[in-house]
Amino acid sequence: MKSTTETLSPTRIKLTIEVPFEEFKPSLDAAYKTIGSQITIPGFRKGKVPAAIVDQRVGRTAVLDEAINSALPGWYSQALQDTKIQPLSQPDIDLSKFEDGEPIEVTAELDVRPELELPDVSTIEVTVEDAEISDDDVEEQLTALRERFATFAEVDRAAAEGDFLTIDLSASQNGEDIEAAQAEGMPYTIGRATMLDGLDEALIGLKAGESKTFTTKLVGGELAGQDVDVTVVVKDVKEQQLPELDEEFAQTASEFDTIEELRADLTDRVTRGKRMQQANEARDLVLDEIVSKIDAPLPENLVTEEIDSRRQQIEQQLAMAGVEFQTYLDDEKQTIDEFEADLEKRVRDSLIAQFVLDQIVANEEFGIDDAELSQHIMRRAQQSGEDPNAYIQHIMEHNHVPEMVSEVLRGKALASLVESAKVTDKSGNAIELSKLQADGTYADEADDAEAPAEA
Repeated sequence: MKSTTETLSPTRIKLTIEVPFEEFKPSLDAAYKTIGSQITIPGFRKGKVPAAIVDQRVGRTAVLDEAINSALPGWYSQALQDTKIQPLSQPDIDLSKFEDGEPIEVTAELDVRPELELPDVSTIEVTVEDAEISDDDVEEQLTALRERFATFAEVDRAAAEGDFLTIDLSASQNGEDIEAAQAEGMPYTIGRATMLDGLDEALIGLKAGESKTFTTKLVGGELAGQDVDVTVVVKDVKEQQLPELDEEFAQTASEFDTIEELRADLTDRVTRGKRMQQANEARDLVLDEIVSKIDAPLPENLVTEEIDSRRQQIEQQLAMAGVEFQTYLDDEKQTIDEFEADLEKRVRDSLIAQFVLDQIVANEEFGIDDAELSQHIMRRAQQSGEDPNAYIQHIMEHNHVPEMVSEVLRGKALASLVESAKVTDKSGNAIELSKLQADGTYADEADDAEAPAEA
């Protein structure tokens, strides 16, 4: 089999596949066997009907059609591998030459990634936020840790910000209870999760056994966006009691013996987190700069499909939240034309960014090993909040592994681009992202930490 390509446009090619008739014979023999097993001929077992008899009963043309339909997908896949083409669309296939006993020629027109002229990344300069660590940052982490070990004590006073309550909710409209908007014994922390506009304000100042009715709008269900009357009854009021910041807490909440050691560890964690935020910001800015410098042709069919897909996702999310599309536009302060223009720009920029990274992967011949893929899948599972085993089973069943591989390779390509650019923080300090490790430490820091042990 021989495969050749012809460029029709920067984003579309014509793939020609030539197959000698001898290579077609195994498919032809399989077609005779398949058709022979479907017909009944006296004196012959199914599947053992001679080819000549099959020709007499169904015709040679029917067998040729069966064979070519069976062979075409394999030929196309092999041609893609031979020519190293990554299609962006389903092919328009034409059987241009097909005569019994003669060489076969198949043509396929398909969209492909355009070859891009990438800018000199070393000339790109971006500025990211400073990785400043304040006392408030560390105290926030320390408070969050204390809250994990907090206790709650029932109090006989009016509810206040931060109190933990047990409440009953009942919504009605025009004096009639709304069946889907009733709840009893529901836990609620004032100021932490706003379920309904006005709920926190209604609860503050109420004691156990007291109630209050207020008017609000439902955010979901059939009455979404409509005014309803909500009555909230406080069943009990509990006050959060945080553990003391002492050695006992440090030993209970961590592997450290003292608060000073715990605080130092939290400072280190916050520092590493800030560095990772800087890296993420730098990646976004560098990629945006590259995309802005490229005038890339895009397959319009691909652009249209992606726009339609993203709009459907937005509409589905709004429907699930009970928000009308026009309400969403009003909240975003956009007209429908502005929304469409913004969506199209985001889609085009996203596609160009993918093409840039894919071209870098191809040019640099980046690879991936099993450990890298496994780590990426585990991170994705953690981000989704799913059980890792269930997540892995899902991506295997739905063949998402190639997608995971592409994400890892594009990540490597993006990292290489950012390392070539000039990145500084707002204070003018150069940031060497090439030394940044996955845990937020710098390579030279790790070397310094290991040096005494090696000595």
